[in-house]
Amino acid sequence: MESPVYPKGKIVPSFIIHKEKRWIRLECPYEAELIAQIKAIPGRNWSMTLKSWLVPDTERNRNRFALDGIVSQTENSGNADQPYFALRQELLQKVKDKIKLKGYSDQTLKSYANHIKRYLEAVSREMDPALMKKDDIEKYLLKRQVEYPSSESEINGHINGIKFLYEQVLGHDRMLFDLPRPLKPMQLPKVLGEHELERLFRSVPNLKHKTILLTAFSCGLRVSEVVRLKVSDIDSERMQVFIERSKGKKDRYVTLSPVLLDVLRKYMLRQKPRPTHYLFEGQEKGQPYSKRSAQTIFNRAVKAAGIHKEVTFHVLRHSFATHLLEKGVDTKYIKELLGHFDIKTTERYLHVTRDKLVHIQSPLDHLDLGI
Repeated sequence: MESPVYPKGKIVPSFIIHKEKRWIRLECPYEAELIAQIKAIPGRNWSMTLKSWLVPDTERNRNRFALDGIVSQTENSGNADQPYFALRQELLQKVKDKIKLKGYSDQTLKSYANHIKRYLEAVSREMDPALMKKDDIEKYLLKRQVEYPSSESEINGHINGIKFLYEQVLGHDRMLFDLPRPLKPMQLPKVLGEHELERLFRSVPNLKHKTILLTAFSCGLRVSEVVRLKVSDIDSERMQVFIERSKGKKDRYVTLSPVLLDVLRKYMLRQKPRPTHYLFEGQEKGQPYSKRSAQTIFNRAVKAAGIHKEVTFHVLRHSFATHLLEKGVDTKYIKELLGHFDIKTTERYLHVTRDKLVHIQSPLDHLDLGI
């Protein structure tokens, strides 16, 4: 057993659940040597809310703070940590079943299930989650926003998960909560200019890697769409590329550039072994290239090209759309090429086009400054 790291009476340890996790709370005076010992513990965290140190509730830390054999109140409350544990598990399974029945994506299933699981773990300590009223849920959400500061998308995702539980699974009427929804910041898409794109593509010596990036840009594809392309999706006769079941399970066609077709033909001739199913195969034959590997290729190319903007693989798609707009292509056509459901998503690119902005004169130009 590991010896405690503190002199008896200096640190008062106790069990606590904070931000939906189990911790050992440490209350102690501020002494440099004592704090240094706590800071050396893996996973330790200072809570501004509780004004105390928290360390993970593990067997080693229980030994470290002489808590071995002591049972926390949450552990003593029954199966797992709550009296409504069985009901919570049943509700969570119903949520997963409902999402699958609706045909939502695996990503949506994972996101909703995680949010709803955290919600059920928090509220089922005190009451049956199925009996929670609108006012109870609002109090929980307000408390959570204070104790667990999160991004706008995280908060909105949590609320959407709760709404799905009560409206879709438990059959309640539509729930409109009387609390402000955080607005997502209006972030304009980042774009690479033509010279930056040229440097980017030239900086990639490997033909396969270069072809992945060129395909993404030329067709305005997401990274997940690039790596899932099949050899049969390239239609050189009609000069189209078929994108199957992209975001929202939506099929679409995009234009096949003659330049890209020439690159693809060279790639197919030189690639050994030659792809037979997926256009870009991974290390395992017959399996698609991984998204992570494609993102790594892009990140290395950005660095090699000397591009200092903070950009991700998705900037190739943004650049594709913005350059089309600057060349006069109507947003409704770009919407179809990108596979957007809502034209408002496409219209974000109107804010970053240069052709009209550069011709607007500043009011300063019309003043006689006597200079």
